Amino acid sequence: MIETGQAVEIIGVPLDHGSGRRGVSMGPTALRIAGLREALRRAEISSRDGGDIDIPIPEVRDPGDSSQKYLEVVEAACQLLADRVTDALSQGSIPLVLGGDHSVAIGSISGVAQHLHNPKTAGPPKVGVLWFDAHADLNTPGTSPSGNIHGMPLACMLGKGPESLTSIGFPGPKVSSRRVVQVGLRELDPDEKRRIHESEITAYTMEDIDRRGLPEVVEEALETVLTDCDHLHVSFDIDVIDPRFAPGTGTARPGGLTYREAHLAMEMVAETNAVRSLELVEVNPVLDDGNRTAEVGVGIIASALGKSILH
Repeated sequence: MIETGQAVEIIGVPLDHGSGRRGVSMGPTALRIAGLREALRRAEISSRDGGDIDIPIPEVRDPGDSSQKYLEVVEAACQLLADRVTDALSQGSIPLVLGGDHSVAIGSISGVAQHLHNPKTAGPPKVGVLWFDAHADLNTPGTSPSGNIHGMPLACMLGKGPESLTSIGFPGPKVSSRRVVQVGLRELDPDEKRRIHESEITAYTMEDIDRRGLPEVVEEALETVLTDCDHLHVSFDIDVIDPRFAPGTGTARPGGLTYREAHLAMEMVAETNAVRSLELVEVNPVLDDGNRTAEVGVGIIASALGKSILH
């Protein structure tokens, strides 16, 4: 739940260069058409929409190095986004980033870190990252099977990746691995598994959720991510939800969160009163059934920012 009088700043990022599949660039528009502003208004959340970042279509750009496709476009978009996020935070607003593919997280988190950065303090700022995703997004150009940057954002934020991405805002890591908690993982590459085991990342798979139940997992995840944390950033990839409920995404895999589990997780997040920035990514209307996935996304956003049944 956000503070009374605090505004949400909506920032659209119609980027699909990081995903290798067209359509996800229409995600911000789909979320707006699904009634985002009205949902926030009903939840008594003040919002303003600053529009979309201008991004060229892939057809007019060379993808370049096949291990890090469209690097220059992703870098430019994430730099613009980082500046927009920093500006919103400086004005006391909560940035709400609408993707686009998950490479936009490089810009979102870099903007948060840039806002909090103190060059006199060693190490990255105390940004807690709660990452809801079917995938770990911990690949680098050297390990990625596809070369798609949407599989690399979290690695970049930990300082592992193309220098042009790891240096947005300031050089080096933007978060510490001990302040990263991932929830809902169900498809990992071998190198991502190794990176998780070799780091201080806290990771919960769908197996953990099935065995222990979602409330226990999310409660523990929140306790971990909020320990010694100055800013909580929530990154929600719609593919963490089972495609029965949210089919419109490019990397849909069966076995994800149910509709109610996803809302409960966000309701528990909202109850902490700690969310200071939020992004929802990977909604692809081209693959959707009507605009059902965007409608689910709007509900997820409202729940994360404080909508409840009785309060």
